[in-house]
Amino acid sequence: MTGNIARFMLVAAALLAIAGCGGGKEVIRTDAGERIDLSGNWNDTDAQTVSAALADQIQRGAWIENFLAEKGKKPTLIVAPIRNKTAEHIATKTLVNQLERDFINGGRVRVVASSEEREQVREERADQQEFASPETMKKWGREKGADVMLIGEINQIIDREGKESVRYYQVDCYLVDLEDNTKLWAGDKEIKKLVKD
Repeated sequence: MTGNIARFMLVAAALLAIAGCGGGKEVIRTDAGERIDLSGNWNDTDAQTVSAALADQIQRGAWIENFLAEKGKKPTLIVAPIRNKTAEHIATKTLVNQLERDFINGGRVRVVASSEEREQVREERADQQEFASPETMKKWGREKGADVMLIGEINQIIDREGKESVRYYQVDCYLVDLEDNTKLWAGDKEIKKLVKD
């Protein structure tokens, strides 16, 4: 009897192993910069394209020279979360992160941490007050306030006929002076895709 159970268990394990081999996925690694569009939805290529275009527009804008002439210093910028007004799930944080990298590496503006990041830094600073040596401890009240805030949103229009659809995305952004709410710069980037089912 135990021999039959052992044989049955061995056959069942073999069948499970065979079944597991047949349903595997094929994964092909590609360069992160390669443009791949499978569904027609917003993807990494769109985020990279939009951030590069907007960062370029902002850093070439006359507002920077105007700010330098008026204030005598490089503007300090904070990037607010980009609002997703589309029906799709869009990880807008990747767009925000890319914009920040482009600004930091461009060198035309200074970038301060987001409110979420500042909380982490403040926790570390509070920890230093108790555990760091007095000569290396960082003091409170020395954070740089942003001069301007980049705000924006992503909107979408979908036009469908039969097995074809056009997906149109428009990303609108504004730079707002944090002291008086003046819009210093306005720009946008559009993405349009023809999708055939």
